[in-house]
Amino acid sequence: MLKLDLTYTLAENVAGGLSSEEIESHSQNIADFLKRFDENKPGFVNTVLTRRWIDSVNEMSDFIFTFDNLVVLGIGGSALGNIAVQNALRPLNWNSLNAEGRNGYLRIFVVDNIDPDYLSSVLDCIEPKNTLFNIISKSGTTAEPMANYLIVRGILDAYGLDPKEHIIFTTDPEKGVLRRIGRSEGIRMLDIPPDVGGRFSALTPVGLLSAKAAGIDIEELIIGARDAYDKTIKSTIWENPAALLGVIHYLHYKKGRNISVMMAYSNRLYYLADWYRQLWAESLGKMYDNDGNRVDIGQTPIKALGAVDQHSQVQLYNEGPDDKIITFLRTEKFDREMIIPKIHENEPELSYLGGKKLSTLLNSEQVGTQLAIAKHGRPSLTLTFPQIDEYHIGQFFMYYELATAIAGELFNINPYDQPGVELGKKITYALMGRNGFEEFGLSENGEKKVEIK
Repeated sequence: MLKLDLTYTLAENVAGGLSSEEIESHSQNIADFLKRFDENKPGFVNTVLTRRWIDSVNEMSDFIFTFDNLVVLGIGGSALGNIAVQNALRPLNWNSLNAEGRNGYLRIFVVDNIDPDYLSSVLDCIEPKNTLFNIISKSGTTAEPMANYLIVRGILDAYGLDPKEHIIFTTDPEKGVLRRIGRSEGIRMLDIPPDVGGRFSALTPVGLLSAKAAGIDIEELIIGARDAYDKTIKSTIWENPAALLGVIHYLHYKKGRNISVMMAYSNRLYYLADWYRQLWAESLGKMYDNDGNRVDIGQTPIKALGAVDQHSQVQLYNEGPDDKIITFLRTEKFDREMIIPKIHENEPELSYLGGKKLSTLLNSEQVGTQLAIAKHGRPSLTLTFPQIDEYHIGQFFMYYELATAIAGELFNINPYDQPGVELGKKITYALMGRNGFEEFGLSENGEKKVEIK
């Protein structure tokens, strides 16, 4: 199981820490909430407690493994989980390996933006005839993946390729333009659970298809998530990582620490922080609470990479404003190891490194950074992966999704909606000439119609 270390968030060890009593004071509230939560499970939990969704992906195996490449077209929750899983569980050079080096599994490209230089560079890397395109949009109205989809359709047409033999839609089970097109053209489709929002969808077909295509054990991802849920529901607060993450972040926010830094001491774990940023920001950044009161709540999530950001951010963390709670991610076991050669042994500035493991240096730097931050009175947590594998990545996703739900309860806000995203979408639709959104566009003299106060 993942290990959560609270040492340097407690007042007995760091000046800016929390008392055990502060955390304990929420024990009964959290227990009551989790009881209600378990009785009325949200969609992101139900998806890992049934085989329906994983089986739907497994049923695509014979089709997807006829290709060399998978290109995922999505944005936000339709992409960030895919990217995090691929970077954590496949090497950086995965797409550069030949088919034998990949054991016959597919190269994976996740296109999560509409930058034409970016999309072009990905398309330059693939042969359309050997490529499967997975278009992910629950509504089918999200402009970015739809624009990229239309470009891909144009390319397939130009090559004389049958779209239904090169495309999978991952979308709403019943409604939306992708569902309509899929039905009329015989395009294969995967369902997104209707009660799961994008940022909670990494362990649904949204994230599982690309994982399957890369040879990642999706069964273990789900087992890890299921075990994390079971532990959360059955454990008291002090043995409950999800509850502790939610409560500790809430309490530090109340003390003015409105920034949450996730600092990974592993390049493979770094993209988990990208996924976390959307989850935490979009779920907990809210103008109104559940009672209609204006509260303007939200803890800004920041990502950092150790040891890189020791040389760019840690000065700020140590001596800047005391407005951050930091979570360190680390692993006890790296898949590969490198020993630093014993060279220049007569030079004391270098000789101390000789014969040491590179992983030992990296994890020592994490400890050094954490102790330095503690010395400056700044609190932190440590989440340790025994090893980076499917089981523990599945646990990570579930723990943080549950921590988000718990924090939403403590803040008395709805963690599942995102009203602040919608206005920008409507203005974009109007600027691009979509019918029905004219009131959000430009007036005849070129001025914006949306009033800014």
